[in-house]
Amino acid sequence: MRLDKIILSPSPWLQPGGPSDDIVLSTRVRLARNIAGRPFLNRLKPDEQEDLEAYLKHAVLAALKPDRYTWFELEDMPQIDRQCLVERHLISRELAAGEGQRGVAVGPKQRIAIMANEEDHLRIQVYSPGLQLQDAWQEADAIDDRLESKVTYTFSPKLGYLTACPTNIGTGLRASVMLHLPALVLTRQIEKVFNAVARLRLAVRGLYGEGTQATGDIYQISNQASLGRTEQDVLKTLGSVISQIIAYEKEARDALAAESPTPLDDRVLRSWAILTHARIISSEETLALLSAVRLGIHLRRLKDVDMATINELFLMTRRGHIQKIRGAELGESERDVARADYIRKRLGAN
Repeated sequence: MRLDKIILSPSPWLQPGGPSDDIVLSTRVRLARNIAGRPFLNRLKPDEQEDLEAYLKHAVLAALKPDRYTWFELEDMPQIDRQCLVERHLISRELAAGEGQRGVAVGPKQRIAIMANEEDHLRIQVYSPGLQLQDAWQEADAIDDRLESKVTYTFSPKLGYLTACPTNIGTGLRASVMLHLPALVLTRQIEKVFNAVARLRLAVRGLYGEGTQATGDIYQISNQASLGRTEQDVLKTLGSVISQIIAYEKEARDALAAESPTPLDDRVLRSWAILTHARIISSEETLALLSAVRLGIHLRRLKDVDMATINELFLMTRRGHIQKIRGAELGESERDVARADYIRKRLGAN
């Protein structure tokens, strides 16, 4: 599959239809693995890193169905293409900005991505729409088993899988759920909820993970450590917390609709009006407005608006994608004009 086709197509794991999709955008399961007998990435010389990437590429494509996976080299990839892959969550910001030979295998429907030479030698990622922790885990585990038939992982009988970052030692599992929580933000309950989450040793991050701020009222919640815990322990704890947060968000949405219907309607309709008429719009403003519209759709304040299109705009209006759609590198002011034009066309406005 050509890279342009991936970048310019809808992201299947962002499509509505998954469990609890009014609040949960997607679920991700990631496994960190390293190859026995080889130093961690930060200890590799450039020629050793190049050799490892070639080895991993061969192993991944041999273990999986090569006609269903496409391998992309990152070292010589244009910066805009790397940015788009980050925006699609197919690679991390660290892999995009890294040095030396590194790559990623993108699987069917962009739900599976296997990064090579990121912080660890291999990072297996599986995405599912909505809340599907068990399904994503089972698929990641199956891929991991197939890869292990071709390579030998660094493993300690006492500690489990050994990883570059101590927080990943053990199962190497990082499970995360992407949530849209506008009502908790509007009712000023979000900090209270996340303080409780932190006490359970779960991490709260922004749209693009560690080190990023929440935009568009979108948050990622994930486990922080896996040492001494089984995969099912991790998934059960995270799933239980997510279910409670979903319940809190639903309560907050009902309260907004019942107690503040006019301000809610004004926020939703004003956001829709700006999106369908603006000639200049920033990425941050776009996400905030899309958040309000998405909330309005679920609370039936807006009718005949396609949720799939709104979800897709969260992705396609980002910096890299807008430049890819226009087919040119754009400055910030040019992107803001191009973004507004693209949004109006997608929403059927002039």
